[in-house]
Amino acid sequence: MLLPFLLILSLIAKFIEIDISVPSFPDIVRYFNVLEGTIQLTIAYNFLGVCIGGLFFGPLSECYGRRRMMIIGNTLLLIGAVGCVFALSVSWLLISRFIQGIGVSTSVVVFAIIADSYKGNEAVKFIGIMNSIITVLIAIAPLLGSFINKIVGWRGNYASVAILCFISWVLLLFLLPETKKDRDIFSLKKMMKDYKKLLSSSKFMVLSLAQSLFSAAYMSFITCGPFLYMETFGLSSTIYALHQGAMVGSFSLISLFSSKILKKLGAIWCVISGIGVIAIGSLSLLIFSIIMPSAYYLVTLSMVIFCIGCGICQAVIFNASLNIFPEMKGTTSSAISFIRASIMAIFIGLTSYVYDGQATSVAILVFFAVVLIYCLFIVFKVWKNL
Repeated sequence: MLLPFLLILSLIAKFIEIDISVPSFPDIVRYFNVLEGTIQLTIAYNFLGVCIGGLFFGPLSECYGRRRMMIIGNTLLLIGAVGCVFALSVSWLLISRFIQGIGVSTSVVVFAIIADSYKGNEAVKFIGIMNSIITVLIAIAPLLGSFINKIVGWRGNYASVAILCFISWVLLLFLLPETKKDRDIFSLKKMMKDYKKLLSSSKFMVLSLAQSLFSAAYMSFITCGPFLYMETFGLSSTIYALHQGAMVGSFSLISLFSSKILKKLGAIWCVISGIGVIAIGSLSLLIFSIIMPSAYYLVTLSMVIFCIGCGICQAVIFNASLNIFPEMKGTTSSAISFIRASIMAIFIGLTSYVYDGQATSVAILVFFAVVLIYCLFIVFKVWKNL
């Protein structure tokens, strides 16, 4: 039980750092007197750090061990979090968010540790339980962030992340075991060869792009969330946090039962039904944002449906992509992280430019991501080999 506890604890700060800070975005905009798009870029810079760091932590963990990379990464995460707390300018804040992103990228090592320690349905079950616990905390994060922002201010949200980072860092330093017993000799040539092997696999690329587009669509909406709900719809930060919590909570609830859904439906039908539900949610979001632009409850309902679909198929797709090349799980996890962070950074960057204060603009981006997923699965038919 110690290893699952340490892994989940190490992911808490990594996964709530965005959601806990989002409710304070309007206040940060006013504090630094900048455009909304500039503060939205704090998320894009964060994912850029994830993208770059993720390329190296996985392969390096194959050579120098999972434990060492986890400790180094969590140290960077702590440094970035402290930097955000004391940021005196937007540039300082963006740089700190980038450093945080590099630290967050050690999540690829967490998934490599899971692949080392759990197999088959057991891995899917653990990933589902982990997703559920993490997403419950993510659901609580906006509420907590809204409360802290009211009491302490926006720096308080980043301070709470820094405290969690420190606790996690100390426990990892003293308690995390090494799960990678057989070490490879680090070779840049071998690393590039492994990445080439992964990127040349149509199955790996389609599965990686699909889960990346799920995340990108969701994050595009979340990036606009505080401005859409609090400024366009005129809701309080607490009510906004409840709406965001409903979205994340729906994903959490379904993820909790992902292994049972897998046993009932099988991998292929999990993916087909999950993507079908996602399509219904994204299409509903687009339609409601056009015909009833002020109906915020229908916007939330559409995103809840979207998140339920993600919960049905996300763990299955992730586990399948991680085990295409079982001999290089660390590198595979890094490649997945790199692709996901790259796609998310692109979509968040697009969001900061196209968002016009209305739900329609972000609904188009979400729907576009889902159309791309459908095209990938129809053209390559990868779902047949799950």
